[in-house]
Amino acid sequence: MTVRSVDRETATTGTLAAASPYGLPNIRLFILFRVLFNARFYYPVFTILFLDYGLSLEQFALLNTVWAATIVLAEVPSGALADLLGRRRLLVVTSLLMIAEMVLIGFVPLSDPRVVFWAFLGNRVLSGLAEALASGADEALAYDTLVAHGLAGSWPKVLEVQMRAQSLGYIGAMTLGAMVYDPGVINRVLGWWSLGAMVDQQMSMRYPIYLTLLSGLLALAATVRMRDPQACPDQTGHRPEPVSPREVVRLVVRAGGWIGRTPMALAVILYAMVFDHTLRMIVTLTSKYYRLIELPEASFGLLGSAVAVIGFFVPRVARIMTERFSPGRNVLLLGIVSLAALFLLTLFVPYLGLLPMMVVFVGLMLTSFFTSHYLNRITVSHQRATVLSFKGLAFNAAYGCIGLVFAGLIQHVRRGQAAVHPDWPGTLVEDQAFRAAIACFPWYLTLGLILVSLLCLPRLLRHRDVADRG
Repeated sequence: MTVRSVDRETATTGTLAAASPYGLPNIRLFILFRVLFNARFYYPVFTILFLDYGLSLEQFALLNTVWAATIVLAEVPSGALADLLGRRRLLVVTSLLMIAEMVLIGFVPLSDPRVVFWAFLGNRVLSGLAEALASGADEALAYDTLVAHGLAGSWPKVLEVQMRAQSLGYIGAMTLGAMVYDPGVINRVLGWWSLGAMVDQQMSMRYPIYLTLLSGLLALAATVRMRDPQACPDQTGHRPEPVSPREVVRLVVRAGGWIGRTPMALAVILYAMVFDHTLRMIVTLTSKYYRLIELPEASFGLLGSAVAVIGFFVPRVARIMTERFSPGRNVLLLGIVSLAALFLLTLFVPYLGLLPMMVVFVGLMLTSFFTSHYLNRITVSHQRATVLSFKGLAFNAAYGCIGLVFAGLIQHVRRGQAAVHPDWPGTLVEDQAFRAAIACFPWYLTLGLILVSLLCLPRLLRHRDVADRG
């Protein structure tokens, strides 16, 4: 199905069109759910939270590997279940999983390290399942709501508002989460109110968890109020038949086959995958990079909030780009901006090196916006969540692979540096290995874009020629 045919379909769907997409309860609840689900108060203290609970760095790495593996394994089946059972049910289950993961570590006793580890293992599995179930289901429900009211063209505006609201929520979560984690801050506040109570680190480290638990409860209240929109008619005017549970695998295969046969869908997923996992890996390494460009560690939290402020403006730029430019031109512009930022990162300029890192964050936001806009635009309703889950699978699998490659590269370069400079201290060897590994990223992105272009551009050109002749 072409973009033009889907536009004709959405334009004729629904006899009653709302005056504004924000007048639709599902749209308001979708935005609220995204804010509550993603603004987690423990993010600014994520690593030290694990350590303060008594876990080691090796256990921290293992637990997050389990988290990523859970998402990869559950991503596509969860999308099929969303298309099969209804997106609202999946989102309700997602909220319940979020509540359960917070309860596990919010109330675990600290007396036995083994119990703490198993609680965090359960937390990571539940968190991965929640991420997988939410991926695609929330967007599919919101987009189909717009389609059912003849407002599919408003999706870029809805995305813009959603991303801006999420940025505001992220700022609040980063600021408040870091504050309540610090027992000194809490005790000063208690002193102002003359309450006479005192808290220690073992008490205050749970407070961001409790705040996130409250967010989970509010997310549950939002999802139970959602309603699955009626299935949208296909091009023939018939509503798709309901799918039985035994057809889940067939639904996944059908959606995968459709992606493979639809050049635009394949190109959107592959180009976005290349940008996403490369830029996301850089974002994961920000604290190490900031230290090497001589930024004080006390500024890291403020920089995280600054990124959220930037995220308040990027969605409008992205919406204007989708309205004025073709998908191909947007990919080209995103590629130029991302490569320029990555090459500038390799210089490690003190203080000013912050600017290309901010551009990396912008590139990641643009990638997210473009992917959602273009992929929802060309996907039919009855397999929308499944197709979006394939996108999530590609993103997370690629991210996992680049993490392993980066770890192996660091280890290889570290050994080489230690052999050449046996008199160097370990920290200097590690810093040089990090610099050398970062220098590979612009070439890695270039190679990835070339390979995807060689695969996708001939198919896109053939498809356009056929469409023009038709």
